[in-house]
Amino acid sequence: MWGRIAGGGFRGCISSPSNNFKLFIKFNLFSTASMSMHAEAEDLHSAKRSKLNNNDNTKKVGTHNGSFHCDEALACYMIRLTNKFRDAHIVRTRDSKHYGREIVAKELGLNPDHSDVESVYIALYKGFMEEIDAVDNGINQYDTEKPARYIRNTHLSARISRINPDWMEENTADKEDHLFHCAMMVAGKDFEEMLHHYAKSWLPGRSIVADCIKLRNNIDPSGEIMLLKRYCPWKEHIFQLEQELNVDPLLKYVLYQDDRSLAWRVQAVAVAPGQFDSRKPLPLGWRGLRDDELTEVAGIDGCVFVHSSGFIGGNKTMDGALEMARKSLRIQ
Repeated sequence: MWGRIAGGGFRGCISSPSNNFKLFIKFNLFSTASMSMHAEAEDLHSAKRSKLNNNDNTKKVGTHNGSFHCDEALACYMIRLTNKFRDAHIVRTRDSKHYGREIVAKELGLNPDHSDVESVYIALYKGFMEEIDAVDNGINQYDTEKPARYIRNTHLSARISRINPDWMEENTADKEDHLFHCAMMVAGKDFEEMLHHYAKSWLPGRSIVADCIKLRNNIDPSGEIMLLKRYCPWKEHIFQLEQELNVDPLLKYVLYQDDRSLAWRVQAVAVAPGQFDSRKPLPLGWRGLRDDELTEVAGIDGCVFVHSSGFIGGNKTMDGALEMARKSLRIQ
């Protein structure tokens, strides 16, 4: 993933961790870049050109010239995040090693072969890079012939595309090179924000969820109830971790404390990522009830509510929320 030496120069290739498809570096971003970003790109472009003229040993990163796209703009930005190509000059002309793990490892402060590096590497590809790959390769997000209900013109690839010179404008190679460096800055900013998110937020959350899954049998002998010891976004981790940890039976409920009310929640796990249906919703007879009425019907002290769809409920105490989950497991 992210960078490939071919034919004596860097052509730029972004490939998925599963090697399902590869995308040669071309990235498109919208020119929401501020004047300061254009100025920064101009200074960078001028400095690199001056340095190149004075030093024949300057490392070069090559990509095609002409209209540019999001993939090559981002890839050229990313490869200069590595120590080896930090000061490389970008050469755009028409006249393969992978660096993705090195970039992730640098952000995490770990060796490239550390397991956390691989986890973030794959998550960053799925959560950021794959979309860019797919857009550039013309891969539809859904298998359908129906027209889209609305137009998406604000995504990263579209933003990069609009940095290209307008067809009504006079264009020169120098102008095109300058705008390409502007596109690199825009793509790079988005990439670094996403990398920071996965390294500083996603990965710690994954570790918390993994620890809680391993302790699930201490919460209930069924192994189907997980207590989240510290709240974090858990839905995006639970399905992958169940596979990695060979969880059987699968989790049905997650307990956690609400930060605002300090009451406890019992939430049913969805059947799949992004789905609204639950593996085992809270009992039908509880749904839509609140407070004393729910407490009486459920036979559990401290009940607060159960949503009408049964995907979530609340109790004043952790023990009460746990009893709601246990009783729900027993009710068919």
